[in-house]
Amino acid sequence: MKYENASDIIPEELLKEIQKYAAGKLLYIPSGEEKRAWGETSGYREQLRRRNRMIRNKYAHGLTVSELADKYFLSLDSIKKIIYSKKNDKMLTYSPSVESAVKYANAGLIEEWIQCYLLFTRKAAPIVDDLMKGDPLYFGVVKFPLRLIQREGYDTGENLSGESDEDVSTPPPLLIQYDEGKFYCTVQQELLASLRQCKVNAYPTIIVLKGNSEYKRFMKYYGNIFIYVDKV
Repeated sequence: MKYENASDIIPEELLKEIQKYAAGKLLYIPSGEEKRAWGETSGYREQLRRRNRMIRNKYAHGLTVSELADKYFLSLDSIKKIIYSKKNDKMLTYSPSVESAVKYANAGLIEEWIQCYLLFTRKAAPIVDDLMKGDPLYFGVVKFPLRLIQREGYDTGENLSGESDEDVSTPPPLLIQYDEGKFYCTVQQELLASLRQCKVNAYPTIIVLKGNSEYKRFMKYYGNIFIYVDKV
């Protein structure tokens, strides 16, 4: 039987896990009843593909190799291999607009758009940590009635049209958190105030759900109500 170097076949992250249990040992891996591509059954291969696409996307929009290595807990060499590998993935062009968010959502990368928006447009890393922590779920981009958003503590009622960092010609979708049965706007108060002043009834929105209990509650009451924005 011909022996293969595991580092030439198994992805780096998986190889490190195997080394914890069988470093230096000879392993026989049965083929199973039906030979499948690596990671096809578990979905891990697709997860890696999506992660690598996000890494290349962030690099294209300004993050350095060192920053990406820290963010994804990979070595500098691993990040470089991912960035410079020739892939057929179509690069999505980020912009802080509804159109860009819809394209990311249609590609299954809505979380990536949110990260790009918070990092590159809002430039607010602490908000990223708060909004993205806890493995949240995302629903959208959908047409969302602004009347459902709680007013206390978020809407000042001031005219912020001249003070907002958003591009009014191509504004982004709203990021709305769903918490204990209520909707809150925590990072875009100025955009929400402008929309309300313009008497906008419904606006493209991404809803952030924290935890399975919130997801079940949301789906029970709102899961079949909102209309997706699938093109702009």
